[in-house]
Amino acid sequence: MRRKHVPQRTCVGCRKIRPKREMVRIVRTPDQGVKIDESGKAPGRGAYLCRERKCWEKALSEKRLEHALKTGLSKEEWEALLEFGQSLELTGEAVKG
Repeated sequence: MRRKHVPQRTCVGCRKIRPKREMVRIVRTPDQGVKIDESGKAPGRGAYLCRERKCWEKALSEKRLEHALKTGLSKEEWEALLEFGQSLELTGEAVKG
């Protein structure tokens, strides 16, 4: 029996390849700027990050995310993404609350 295909994506922060569903998609939309794409289906250029704090910090501090999205981040977008990244626990799940 054939195994089902699992889409893989590369993390912009750590460069590890993981299943798409285990990662968070950041999207650059033509009209709304840069935002976190919770559905994974928003139109626009996307980049993926692991659900680990260190990946978010590395991607933002080294401008890897900006390079992947081919755009600059506004101060508000950068702070919102950093805040989300810092809300991740060491296990990789966002803190609810």
